[in-house]
Amino acid sequence: MPYHPVLVVGGGLAGLRAALEARFQGVEAAVLSLVHPLRSHSGAAQGGVNAPLANAEEGKDDTPERHAYETVVGSDFLADQDAVEAMTREASERIFELEHWGAPFSRTPQGKIAQRPFGGGAFPRTCYAADRTGHYLLHTLYEQALKYRVKVYVEWAALSLVVAQGQVQGVVALHLPSGEVEAFSAGAVIMATGGAGRLYLKSTNALINTGYGLALAYNSGAPLKDMEFVQFHPTSLHGSNILISEAARGEGGYLLNSQGERFMQKYAPRFMELAPRDIVARSIITELKEGRGFDGAYVLLDLRHLGAERILERLPGIRELAISFAGVDPIEKPIPVEPAQHYTMGGIDCNIWGESPLPGLLACGECACVSVHGANRLGGNSLLETVVFGQKAGRRAAELARAGAFTSNDGPLKKALEKARTGIEELKRGNGNEDPASIREEMRRAMWEGVGIFREKEGLGRAIARLQGLRERARRLRPAHSGKIFNQDLLRCWELPGQLLVAEAVAGGALRREESRGSHFRLDFPQRDDARFLHHTLAHLTPEGPRFEPREVAITRWPPEVRKY
Repeated sequence: MPYHPVLVVGGGLAGLRAALEARFQGVEAAVLSLVHPLRSHSGAAQGGVNAPLANAEEGKDDTPERHAYETVVGSDFLADQDAVEAMTREASERIFELEHWGAPFSRTPQGKIAQRPFGGGAFPRTCYAADRTGHYLLHTLYEQALKYRVKVYVEWAALSLVVAQGQVQGVVALHLPSGEVEAFSAGAVIMATGGAGRLYLKSTNALINTGYGLALAYNSGAPLKDMEFVQFHPTSLHGSNILISEAARGEGGYLLNSQGERFMQKYAPRFMELAPRDIVARSIITELKEGRGFDGAYVLLDLRHLGAERILERLPGIRELAISFAGVDPIEKPIPVEPAQHYTMGGIDCNIWGESPLPGLLACGECACVSVHGANRLGGNSLLETVVFGQKAGRRAAELARAGAFTSNDGPLKKALEKARTGIEELKRGNGNEDPASIREEMRRAMWEGVGIFREKEGLGRAIARLQGLRERARRLRPAHSGKIFNQDLLRCWELPGQLLVAEAVAGGALRREESRGSHFRLDFPQRDDARFLHHTLAHLTPEGPRFEPREVAITRWPPEVRKY
């Protein structure tokens, strides 16, 4: 039964940075990853990572304070301002650290890290490496993990957290290549499992982003926070929903409707295509609903005026995706785009050091809610969050492990291991005829139709009823595939009940919040209501479903104001 003082679940940017920090603090750390770390979803991030370096001429007055203010405004004043300030204060240090480790950032003519404008920012503060930033940063951190001999368990799926005496003591996991189930003992466990995009019918997220990491914590007694806030990216490739980065608009791309208009003039006249993502996504859907889309399904992203040289230098990945998956060369033709689910602003409730209310459990990255994104995340802040709060969570976990704050023993681990093995055998035998793929597809459709970009009471109520019905059906699954080697059917059957619980927390929080704020837009409550809803939403799991309670937002410097672009 392997033991590690710090065990990180998830091998993306946040998880690798957390494990590295534990090593830097002199504490042995291991990473348990569902896929090889270089296949983590962090690699799909294209556009860049924010930091107030002020390397662009028009950004020379940028500061951490300006970065923090624009993040708070972008969050529609739901972000905890102390957490935001902690992130923006450390942003430049983390970027220079990545640069010194070898991250191949694009450069200005003077040799400095290049920065481009992104939505919601008054300054070009998004550091980038062409349009493959996440991919390059992921390789950079993995190289460091190899250098510092971080142990990585590749292709292990976490099945459950081991909780005993009120604290997390380890993880039970399935080794996909062999089908073996093992328990891992740990002094502290850090969740870094990414988002929950695959709860939705249309998503830019990878297939592995099922949200089950959130379910692991939720099932173990850790509350989820602000799950109703789901970001919909305005520009996914029509049909496949592959991400077309905000970098395309940052470089000067235009959004056009079927009448040839740059329609963002009507919705955000100052920022146009570089308004925050929630505003641009709603604007596109409005154009479609009012009949100014193409085939009623998409608008066009036009890059032709940028010229071939600029597209090839700064947007080569986007061009490759458009050619491969839409048959469109953006040098010659506009790209068909539509909104799709993109990011989970909510997550496991934790503080700036990653500590959840459940002793022994920490979280960082997209699966965590610190909260620095509030009701709407600004582009470029997600990659920043992974390295800033990954570092902090790793440091705190190392301190806890070194101090022996959490102890583990074999008894609870063996009991949890036996329970998981029994559960797997029960899934293989099955006791019903319900198809998990059909239930999962119905869940994704219910979320897209009822808990999507525009929401209202009746639609949310229908979605919740559908999810509750699907939870009942999930108790009667047909037998899972009995094979041992890479049994994805078994894993999907195991994950499905947890996914439905997380989906219900999203829908229930959205029904409870009778206002419009950031990404959460209620047609029946179209105004922001600070008097009633300037608070976080905590979801606690009960046998009857989620129990919600409010928590005050930390406001340190900037009282709420009207959000205008």
